[in-house]
Amino acid sequence: MKNLNAFGITLLLVIITAFKSNVTVIHPAIGEKAPEIELKNGEGKITKLSSLKGKVVLIDFWASWCNPCRIENQHIRKAYAQYKDANFKIGKGFEVYSISLDSDSSIWQKAIKNDRMNWDAHVSDFKKWDSPIVELYNFRFLPHNLLVDCAGTIVAKNIMGHDLEKTLTAYLAE
Repeated sequence: MKNLNAFGITLLLVIITAFKSNVTVIHPAIGEKAPEIELKNGEGKITKLSSLKGKVVLIDFWASWCNPCRIENQHIRKAYAQYKDANFKIGKGFEVYSISLDSDSSIWQKAIKNDRMNWDAHVSDFKKWDSPIVELYNFRFLPHNLLVDCAGTIVAKNIMGHDLEKTLTAYLAE
């Protein structure tokens, strides 16, 4: 009887383990506050992510040398033009906080101009993948982005192409 009970318990543990979720949560995760970022802009002035509090913000990681990023910049530019003054359920207005993983300021600024990235918050520490921001935001590919609400809570991650516009439209206030 003891062997039967031990077998039953072992079988139960195997079944529970088999159905255990293999989903790994990568932090910062949806529902968490976006960690503060303080980096210099093109004029050398510190621009904080928290300075955009109250708005819906796309935290966008990109680089001038990243071709998929340069393509994605066109979708972001279109969304920015369409939604920058919109009223959302999760904030008033839409902003982009662009963090570049470039190493050369002149090439970075030329890419901003060429891609017509006409929002104000462009920052970089020019350390490429060695930037502490990469570890803080825990990503290994570009482009990478997070959408945060007016309180700085992450509401979406890695929304690319037309999905950015769809997501923003879903949050529009009635």
